Amino acid sequence: MIDYSVQNKKAWEYNAYDFWVKQSGSPMERAKKDRENPVGMLKRYADYFDAFEGIRVANICGSCGKKAVPLAILGAEVVIFDISRDNRRYALETAQAAGVDITFEVCDVLEIDMNRYKGFFDVVFMEGGVLHYFHDIDVFMDIMYSLLKANGKMICSDFHPFTKISDILSLEQSSMSYFSTDIIEGEMAHARFFEESIRNAMPKCSYRKYTISEIINAVIRSGFILKSFDEHPAWTNTNLPGEFTLVAVKD
Repeated sequence: MIDYSVQNKKAWEYNAYDFWVKQSGSPMERAKKDRENPVGMLKRYADYFDAFEGIRVANICGSCGKKAVPLAILGAEVVIFDISRDNRRYALETAQAAGVDITFEVCDVLEIDMNRYKGFFDVVFMEGGVLHYFHDIDVFMDIMYSLLKANGKMICSDFHPFTKISDILSLEQSSMSYFSTDIIEGEMAHARFFEESIRNAMPKCSYRKYTISEIINAVIRSGFILKSFDEHPAWTNTNLPGEFTLVAVKD
């Protein structure tokens, strides 16, 4: 595991299970909501799937299973790839409570077992701020391409690159030049929800934030055919871009 992944793993295994219980309820409570309205729990992302039943989905940095469990309820075969064992615990307990099976691979996404998973998935899906955890976006996109079957689809939703220059989403992270290529150290997005004493003790993450052109060009260079790039308003101010969703297919 590369050095910055080790650093990020420490951050994402610090009180993560307790955070999800506080934020989303117990696994039983979360599972109840997932079962009642799985499409609703997927939010806008549901519209980017052509089908759910029987498809294989790689949920990249799938965290606590907040999207994997609804997908499984809808009939998808989901594998989460995530670096945190605490996330795995919450996700698997939620899946069990919801009466579905998911697979959770605790690993660095850059070290996914390609002997097992190369060309395995119909859809690669990620959301909620993933790309900035990886310092070489070309390597990352090459792996996403490799995971997919021919004609498979990547659904990549992330924080809008404009968040580099302004704290648009109120994540309490520092801003920088839009064109900066610096590696920075910063808090996890949910650190702001903890009391100050815990927040100060939390390990930091290592980030590389990208521009729109860096993201799109990495997708194209890896062999994908870009199908759409949708921008979404920030939850803090609907006049500003806060997130985007990119859809590409494997040629």
